[in-house]
Amino acid sequence: MSPEKRTPLDRRRVADTALRLLNEVGLDGLTLRAIARELDVKAPALYWHFKDKQALLDEMATEMYRRMAAGLALDPADTWQQRLLKTNRALRAALLGYRDGAKVFSGSRFTGTDHAGELEANLRLLTDAGFTLAQAVHAGRTASAYTIGFVTEEQGVEPLPGERREGYDVGERARRMAGYPLAAQAGPLLFDGYDEQFEEGLALVVAGVGARYGIS
Repeated sequence: MSPEKRTPLDRRRVADTALRLLNEVGLDGLTLRAIARELDVKAPALYWHFKDKQALLDEMATEMYRRMAAGLALDPADTWQQRLLKTNRALRAALLGYRDGAKVFSGSRFTGTDHAGELEANLRLLTDAGFTLAQAVHAGRTASAYTIGFVTEEQGVEPLPGERREGYDVGERARRMAGYPLAAQAGPLLFDGYDEQFEEGLALVVAGVGARYGIS
């Protein structure tokens, strides 16, 4: 009987395994050695594909983007406001799908050109709406930076949906801050109701873009 054939080890398979493992151990616990054990290979085999952990994070972020883009239906008839809202809602949903998803995504470099088609389409839509190329870049970057930063803070409180870190009880916070009534009342707006918080902040960003560049 011939020996069982293993699925070839490639960058995408390693990234897929790393993303699955991420939800169990978090970013701090994610090591090349742990991923190698999960794949039943020796750690040096991974260095053939990734020179270090950052290179792996780059591929993980790219795979996260691929999965997000596959489910993102962009309508050429979108207004520029609708496009910024759609893409950033999709980005938040993608990041929330993984423990420490925002930390993995932040600062990572895409390993291919999978993102180029969407970027081109978004820039084309904004420039057709009256933005200069520089303004379109600033608008898109500012909105995505808001989203990544928001989710980083959100996951600091709720690492995964339904999971809440100890120390973020808003009732207890209000009792401790009773001498500061406005700050105490702000607790639920800071550490709860993240869907509503995100939408309000994103609306502020989009409105600010329009006001800054005088484009309605």
